Amino acid sequence: MEPSFNPATVGKEAKLNVVGAYAIQMAGFEHNPNTMYAAADMPFYAMGAYHGVGVQLVNDAIGLFSHKRLSVQYAYQQRLFKGKLSLGVQAGMLSETFDGTKLDVEDTTDPALATTSVNGTGLDFSAGIYYQARCWYVGVSALHLNSPVVALGETNELSIDPTYYLTAGYNIRLNNPFLKVQTSVLGRTDGVAWRADVTGRLKYEHEKKVMYAGLSYSPTNSVTVLIGGNFHGVHLGYSYEMYTSAISAKNGSHGLFVGYQTELNLYKKGRNLHKSVRLL
Repeated sequence: MEPSFNPATVGKEAKLNVVGAYAIQMAGFEHNPNTMYAAADMPFYAMGAYHGVGVQLVNDAIGLFSHKRLSVQYAYQQRLFKGKLSLGVQAGMLSETFDGTKLDVEDTTDPALATTSVNGTGLDFSAGIYYQARCWYVGVSALHLNSPVVALGETNELSIDPTYYLTAGYNIRLNNPFLKVQTSVLGRTDGVAWRADVTGRLKYEHEKKVMYAGLSYSPTNSVTVLIGGNFHGVHLGYSYEMYTSAISAKNGSHGLFVGYQTELNLYKKGRNLHKSVRLL
């Protein structure tokens, strides 16, 4: 499952953000899917407005297919009413590979079946819009807007359909000033299948130390347990997705998140010190 594009996570604050994630999906199955994700982003201020730039690398392995994407990102942020509006675009290069050497078929003379490792590349474009107020946010984005078609060898091609995302959330403040409940919903569809995730997590934050734990529920799909924390700029997180279908719980999906954030001296002292509400 590749990550969605959220323009609000590009250049959120006056810090350099470097993140990485690795997920093993449907553990226990042969050729089970796994995803590796790495990204870095930073903000800058120019012409009276805030901007953000970033770079992202995604590596998906699903069965005999391998999907890689290297993208660059740009986001523009502007105050609107009592909140902030972010607009973003992403452009990248796709690399698709099919390893036909591991294909187990009886008729190896079928020209439609590649019996060697074939690969191809294509251009990929995405875009998103995000609005953040004091305690809530909402955003929509689309991946693969140009519906790229990648040629695999001389006789095969892979068509990648657009995927559309809708996200929204609300932060609930408690009597304890160090605690809050963060709720969010994420829906996505490619026009054929859909999935929705509703997440709630309790977050503790005090003196630049952050700890959180929560649950996420996807109707007809799974329940996910997540836990993590942030200490001295280093963010560590772990999640385990337990399927609620006929698949055994031991064949769930593991996720590991590692992030690092460091101050950037791009602005005058005291400027742009607003707090990030990014949900990791």
